Amino acid sequence: MAVLLENVANCVWLAFEALQQDKSGFVHKSKLKVLTANIGTVLDLYGVERGLEHFRSTNTLNFDQYKYYLQKEVFSSFPNRLQLSELREYENKIAGVCWLVCRKKYLQREVKTFSDDAVFQIFRIFCVLAELVPDQNNDNTYQVLLHPTEVCTIAQTIASSLGCDFDDEDFTSLSISMGNFRLTPFIAVLESRCLDGVKDGAAIAQAVTDVYQKIVEDVIKKGFLSKRGYIFPSMREYWFVLRPSELTYYKARSEKDKCGTLPIEPGCKVEPKTGYKILLHSSERTYELGTTDHMSRLQWISALQLASDHAGGFQSYQRLQAAKRRLQRQGRIQEMIRARAQLQQERNARQAAEGQAKELEAVVKEEAKKLTELEQLRVKLEKLLEEETQAKRDEEIVRSLQARVLAEEWEKREELERLQEEQKLLLEEEREKRKEYEELQREKERQLRSAEERLAQLEKERQDLDKQLQSAKEKMKNSEDKKEILEAKLFKVAPIIREGERVRRAHSFMPSTKERPILLEVRSSTLKRPNKNNM
Repeated sequence: MAVLLENVANCVWLAFEALQQDKSGFVHKSKLKVLTANIGTVLDLYGVERGLEHFRSTNTLNFDQYKYYLQKEVFSSFPNRLQLSELREYENKIAGVCWLVCRKKYLQREVKTFSDDAVFQIFRIFCVLAELVPDQNNDNTYQVLLHPTEVCTIAQTIASSLGCDFDDEDFTSLSISMGNFRLTPFIAVLESRCLDGVKDGAAIAQAVTDVYQKIVEDVIKKGFLSKRGYIFPSMREYWFVLRPSELTYYKARSEKDKCGTLPIEPGCKVEPKTGYKILLHSSERTYELGTTDHMSRLQWISALQLASDHAGGFQSYQRLQAAKRRLQRQGRIQEMIRARAQLQQERNARQAAEGQAKELEAVVKEEAKKLTELEQLRVKLEKLLEEETQAKRDEEIVRSLQARVLAEEWEKREELERLQEEQKLLLEEEREKRKEYEELQREKERQLRSAEERLAQLEKERQDLDKQLQSAKEKMKNSEDKKEILEAKLFKVAPIIREGERVRRAHSFMPSTKERPILLEVRSSTLKRPNKNNM
């Protein structure tokens, strides 16, 4: 019961998610009744949906509540452990019901390369390998996520089956940007990265079917083998499909006509036989199988031994391998976390050691500096001691010299005092002479200022006389102009006048005063026309 519910939890969640009206994580009970009734029908359980009315007082349920109801009311009817064939059959039926609920979301795509059946098979592959994890943004919702390494493995398998190139670097960069894959991006990646240039729908469907049979139907190996018959001991070729619990053989590759099943039990022995044959020993009988070459025989022996090792389990081989890979990834993550923590500790320890080393280096440098300073101080002290010793010797010499110099200095001092007295007398005489000189200088300065004042006065008088002279010159010029005008008029009236008559006429204008005749004489002389000789 617990194994079956755990195996179909991803399918049930995707159907539950499709029934949500919003992203709240709750679905109305009326919708869950339909889903529960369909699940009960495929499991031959009827009326299991009726208990939803009385389960909790709310009209809606979240996934944890619905899963709890399924566990108590639906899957509790099954034993805790089922045979692998029964477990696989129930999983297929429940997955088909869940696919009917949520398929619309995944079949409506812009670019459709996979057929609807191929998309359903991819849906089953995704649900087997993916992990149901809580949504960090909402406590009531979950996410079904597939790790990028699983996506890469499936994509490489499909691309290899179709003969297409798969760009690992491109997918690595894509997985780094996207992280874990949901179902819709998973389908989009397979369509865009694995089917480059492939137009054959049958080939694409066959490639997806091969992966589906390997992951979902737990097929370990397929191929043609020869089998020795029960009645007629001849070898006949069949198409064999190996699973952990059985080896089924068909007439052809299409797997439509089933011929029989060879049980694979825990403890079955597989032995090689000459002629590229294989002996499969079970508890009931021994089966003889034949291959075409040595390599095929080795592959089939390994596959049969693997099927025998996992025949007695209660979980499918591929789910166990997926869980093992998941644990390995978690182990690697934990190892990376531990390595990162150890690296951080080592980094911190190294930084602490470097800090201590720097401190010790600083201490050593400080000690070396102190030693150097002490050495320098010792050298200085020795030098000072030598200088002090030399100074003492020099002091003795200086003292002896100083006594002699002191005597000479005393004599020179007396001579200096005498010279100072003489100098004082000379200074006194010079001071008297200086006073007389200064008095004489002041007298000369007074005379100089008086002479300057007189000179300024004379300059002013000169300027006044210059002005008067200029005025007289202007008057003389005016009188000459008038004289010339008068002579011109006289010349027109009496042009032939003797000089004497002119003189007498000029004298007749003389005034009666004593000073005026002189002025008139001068004027008369000025009235004379200049002769040509004077010219």
